[in-house]
Amino acid sequence: MSPLSISQLTEQIRLTLENELEPVYWVMGELADFRQAPQGHVYFELVEKQGNQVLAKIKANLWQFTYRSVASKFESITGNSLKNGMKILAQVTVNYHPVYALSVNVKDIDPSFSLGERARLRQETVDRLTREGLIRLNGRFELPPIIQKIAIISSATAAGYGDFVNQIDQNNYGYKVYHKLYNSLMQGNEAVTSLISALERVYAEVENLNLEAVIIIRGGGAQLDLDCFDDYRLGAAISNFPLPVFTGIGHERDETVADLVAHTSLKTPTAVAEFLLSGFREFEENMGMVLQRLDRSTRQQLKEEENKIHQYELRTKSLAKNRISLEGEIVKNRINRITLAAKNRLKIQRMSLEGLETNLKKSLNTFLVKQKETLENRETLLRQLDPNSIMRRGYTRTELDGIPIHLSNAKPGDQIETFTQNQKISSSITKIEEK
Repeated sequence: MSPLSISQLTEQIRLTLENELEPVYWVMGELADFRQAPQGHVYFELVEKQGNQVLAKIKANLWQFTYRSVASKFESITGNSLKNGMKILAQVTVNYHPVYALSVNVKDIDPSFSLGERARLRQETVDRLTREGLIRLNGRFELPPIIQKIAIISSATAAGYGDFVNQIDQNNYGYKVYHKLYNSLMQGNEAVTSLISALERVYAEVENLNLEAVIIIRGGGAQLDLDCFDDYRLGAAISNFPLPVFTGIGHERDETVADLVAHTSLKTPTAVAEFLLSGFREFEENMGMVLQRLDRSTRQQLKEEENKIHQYELRTKSLAKNRISLEGEIVKNRINRITLAAKNRLKIQRMSLEGLETNLKKSLNTFLVKQKETLENRETLLRQLDPNSIMRRGYTRTELDGIPIHLSNAKPGDQIETFTQNQKISSSITKIEEK
């Protein structure tokens, strides 16, 4: 076997994993070495233990775009954030990188699996929303691969709004996001009513503008300024809204009710902007991976088809060769049979001709003998009729003026000539007697 380079070996491993493994798996494991990178991605290990003994472990990651959604849903249902030592049920895809080796990419986490203890009592509003089934109602929406049209609920003068719009419009990747501001009070006694009114105005234009998400942002503030975001009426309005709602209220304390009921909550407006842009980047990366896989799959399929064609070609040549050989034998046998039949036919015809020749010779000989006998008989007859022969027996021939005497009208006194075998006698008729 020829030696392989490391890259060739790792490529074979990667292709084997891609071809043999299912697209996704649900796996159980304990979180270990859980850490969040500055970019928002989360890296950790999934560990299987028996007592204190580690039976197996694998590197895992949660990309920012997925982590925000998964973590928010997990915390709202379980009352706990993802942390080391927690046992989870995760939906993963298996990846192999020639440099970073084997790892899994976490796509989802089942919060119900991790409910080891009952969540501590929440405040009255959270309990009420939970009882009414509203706490994660807005989270039912599946986010599109990229969010391109958004409604922004904020104050036009809020610093957070300006930061958000600037980051969206001036992003370094050139991504285009349509956004429309629905102005609202963000603090004070009238803030809840103003926020609900803004949601109603958004609802009225959802279909006309083809909006895909609602973003509620502000630029932080004192604790008392954030009380409006813990109001039941606002929480219920967000929960029942027909689009996914994002929050970036700008606080570092525990989440508000608005954060809990929102589809996705982030700490700041710029974090929301980065989250949306990261969706574009992840989509672009996924498309690149899909194209690479499609290219590899296509090349592999073409190679397999080429191999099939080559096999068909070899098989066709072999079958054609065998067929030609078989037909050659058939032709050769037919030639031999025809040659043999021709020889037999010629032999039969030759024998027939020889028989005909023999018969013809016999018939000819018989014919010739008969003809000879006939000729001899006629010769004998002719000889008998020959005047010379008659004269040799003593007969004579008499003529009158060159006419046989028996044919002439002879009368006495006529001169006649008599011919014998050796003599010509001239005489005169003296007397004629009639018989």
